[in-house]
Parts: sequence; C-alpha cells; structure tokens
Amino acid sequence: MPTLFVIGYVWPEPNSSAAGSRMVQLLRLFKDAGYRIIYGSAAEPSQHAIELSSIGVEAVTLVLNCSSFDDYIRHLQPDVVMFDRFMMEEQFGWRVETHCPNALRVLDSEDLHSLRHARHVAFKAGEPVSNQYLHNELAKREVAAILRCDLSLMISEAEIALLTNHFKVESALLHYTPFMLDADQHPDVLTFAQRQHFVSIGNFRHAPNWDAVLYLKESIWPLIRARLPDAQLHIYGAYPPPKATLLHNERQGFLVKGWAENALAVVGNARVLLAPLRFGAGLKGKLIDAALCHTPAVTTTIGAEGLYAELPSGLVVTDEPQAFAQAAVNLYTDAGQWQKHSNNAAQLIASRFNAAQHGPCLLERIETLKAGLDQHRLDNFHGAMLRHHRLKSTQYMAQWIEAKNKLKASDENQN
Repeated sequence: MPTLFVIGYVWPEPNSSAAGSRMVQLLRLFKDAGYRIIYGSAAEPSQHAIELSSIGVEAVTLVLNCSSFDDYIRHLQPDVVMFDRFMMEEQFGWRVETHCPNALRVLDSEDLHSLRHARHVAFKAGEPVSNQYLHNELAKREVAAILRCDLSLMISEAEIALLTNHFKVESALLHYTPFMLDADQHPDVLTFAQRQHFVSIGNFRHAPNWDAVLYLKESIWPLIRARLPDAQLHIYGAYPPPKATLLHNERQGFLVKGWAENALAVVGNARVLLAPLRFGAGLKGKLIDAALCHTPAVTTTIGAEGLYAELPSGLVVTDEPQAFAQAAVNLYTDAGQWQKHSNNAAQLIASRFNAAQHGPCLLERIETLKAGLDQHRLDNFHGAMLRHHRLKSTQYMAQWIEAKNKLKASDENQN
C-alpha cells in the first residue's frame, strides 16, 4: 500500500473554508486510490476541524524546528509527501529531501498567496496590479517553493497562466487541480418563489472576505435596500470578530449571523448570493456552493476568475458598486433572469469541477512522475539549484532555532 504524508499548514476545516474543503477532496481521492494517508500539522487544534479518522486518515502532531520530524519521516518513508501551502515546503522540504529523497514532493498551493497579496496591496494603493506589486517577497518565496517541488497543484487556470507566462515556470511542474466534486450531487433546489433574501458567506479570518463585508455594509447594501426595503442580507462565516458582529443591524436588514452549520442550506435558501471581492486569488468556494445550489450570484472580476470559462454563466460580474447593486436587484425581482442564471449555475459542476474527470487525471500524473522521477528532476535544473542553496540556508536556520530552544529549555530546568 503506497503512503501519502501530508504536511498541513492547519487542520482541515471543510465547513469553514474553501481551502479546507479542497484538502478533504484530495485526501478522499488518495484514500479511494488505496493510499495510506497520514496528515501532520504543527497548528493548534481547531474547533471546526474535521475528525480525520472519520475519513480513514491518520493524524500526527508535528513540532516546528525539531529533529523529531527527521526521525519520524525517516522511519515512515512515504511514497508521496504533500506540502499544504508553500510555507510548509519552506519549513519541512529540506528535511523531507534529506531523509526520504525518493519520495515525490508535491505542493498544494491552495491559491497563489503572492497574487492575493499583490492584489491586496495594489487595491489599498488604488493602483492596478503591475510588476511592482507582483514581484513581491512572497512571490519570490512561493515560486521558489514551486520550483523545488516535483509537482504543484494549481486550483485555477488563471494562476497557471501567470506562472508559466509571467514567471516562466515550466508547465511540467504544474498540474491543474480545481475543486473536485460529485457531479451527481443534487441538494434540494428551491424555486425562485420559495426563496427569499440575499446571502453572503466566507471565513472572516480571510482578508478578502472581511473587506467584502465592509464593502457591502458601506457601499452596496444601502443601494439595494433603498430599492428593496423589505429585503435582508444574511452574512455567514466562521470566526466572526467583534468588529463584524457590531455591523449587525436589524433595522437595516444587515444581519451578521456568523457560523453556518450547513453552508449549502443557507446558500440554497437565499434567492441571490453577493460576493463583492475586491482582491484575492484562487477559486471562490462560496461561488462553487452557489452553483451546487443553483443560486445566481453577483460578484466581481476577481470573484469570477477561474469559474465558468466559456460556459454560460450563473454570475453577473461587475466591479462598480452602483452596477453591482442594480444587478442584485434585477436578479432578485426578475424571475426570468433569475431562472436563466440558475440554469447556467446548474451546469457548472459537471462541466468544470467533476471529480470523475480531475481525480483520475491527477492520480495518473502522480504515477507517471513516480516512474520517471530521476529524469524529471534532472530536467528541473532551477529547482535543483534552489534546493542546493536552501539546504545551506533554511537548514542551518532551523538547526540554529532548535539548538537555541534546547538551550533555553535547559536553562529553565536548571532554574
């Protein structure tokens, strides 16, 4: 039985974030393919994390900057090691290469963190995203991690295009792996007349989501409410901070409801989903949920990125608040327009995010790489160069931190 060892940035929360949902999809894919799976993380326990044993995955707690990891992975000798986000490759990649050099090293990027950061900084500066913003420190670290790995899983075709065309990453190092969903999944779908109110949903710890809530409160919802005085906006999301709950205002119909036990239920009961995302990257899980529920949505260019491609869209896309509010009102009041977008949304999962299509493709790519790993690494000279220098810097930094921690512990014991 082959072994997959996943090094997680956090413990997966499929009901809190798109990243958590995507990770669980990957775990289930490899489990169904006959892999033994161990998921390790140095993160603190989370109240919304999935019980990994419920999906047949072993959990192990890791310690940062500690040689205990070396002993563990030397004994485990996994066939595939997957780093959850580039920061985990930075932290553990050199240890994996040293102690199990024959393991296939896979980076699950979730989204391009550097692109999200570039868009955020450019947005705050009121400027377009130019090379000045794209070539940030995170980009240098993230692209370096991609080059050091044997394969990186990319959730969006737009991000693959950016990496290959702009940063000149070889396509042989990338694999398109979007959300992988059951195309036969059919939650109960309500009609236009059975639904009411608007919904917005997203983890409050994710900066683009918090900005979207503020944007709705300050610029968009007042315009909608002026046209639809009886409508309500229900805002859901994990980990709402006090500054978010303070926005709750029943008189204005702006209702901050926090954690949603069942995201599909709240999205499926709403008539229209609002996602005015002004920066971000990757695919937006809230808009995938809207498609699953056949719920039309209004979003921005960034929100729509990577979703419908050439398909008829279940979204209305605009980046201007007046137009956004008008589109929301039109969808909410026009049953014909609503039904057209709902029908389009209903086609998205089977056409673009079908697990039966993407899952086998990824597994085949993994097996092909495992069979030709030596040549694949010879072809990736830039990655070999970066790994060489990383071993001379990151390794020594980690060992210095470990030695300092041991010295500190020894001093405390003596005192």
